[in-house]
Amino acid sequence: MRRFHVLVGLFFAASAGTSTVADEAADLAQELANPLAAIISVPFQLNYDDNLGVSDQGSRTTLNFQPVVPFKLNNDLNLITRTIIPYIWQEDVVPGTRQEGVGDILFSAWFSPTRTGDLTWGIGPVVRLPTFSDVSSDTWAAGITGIALRQTGPWTYGALANHLWDLESNPETPTNVSFLQPFLAYSTEGAWTYSLQSESTYDWEAKTWAVPINASVSRLVQWGAVPVNLQAGVGFWLEAPEVGAEGVRFRLQAQVVLPRRR
Repeated sequence: MRRFHVLVGLFFAASAGTSTVADEAADLAQELANPLAAIISVPFQLNYDDNLGVSDQGSRTTLNFQPVVPFKLNNDLNLITRTIIPYIWQEDVVPGTRQEGVGDILFSAWFSPTRTGDLTWGIGPVVRLPTFSDVSSDTWAAGITGIALRQTGPWTYGALANHLWDLESNPETPTNVSFLQPFLAYSTEGAWTYSLQSESTYDWEAKTWAVPINASVSRLVQWGAVPVNLQAGVGFWLEAPEVGAEGVRFRLQAQVVLPRRR
């Protein structure tokens, strides 16, 4: 928890001196609520979870580096890619031990039509690349992912889903996992966004659910010439495996928005 407090301090110190972007930034703030928006962005997401392990004494801090890069394939089709690279610190998940390192990398790619009317959607492959660190599954996995959403006035709502299967004949970590992330966001004219989402996982091997509910607030600000979306959130684990996290969780995120591709 101490490490998380230090990083929280650095997060808010970095936000000092920023200014709110112009009124037209409200449009950009709402675009950022859309995972399929044709915007290059680089989120740095910090998560803290507690009460892990067989004794409920463990804690985990995860810093996700998750760049989103869109590609225009033609006038009718975009390819949106997202790579999640986690760096994990955990203590007492196994009592009396500590692990640290780069966790498994998750790469997703969505083929998304540019003309879809009110409904925006995308579908494509997802791949999990093991890093063989102390916090890795040590198992290759792949599957399919999809997103569908609508944006009506200031509201954005929809869901992201994927399913992963292991790719090895004798996997270190047998993998047959479904992920579902329903989301709801409301963006204001002042470039504030209020969000509610879940990041639910069902493990078909263990027959267990992990279901956190996350609420967050974010604001688009300007760091020099670069727009940055700053977010703070809190969540609660409604359901978790026996050795999974319990209780309250915390999240901070800084999402750097880069110039649009020409």
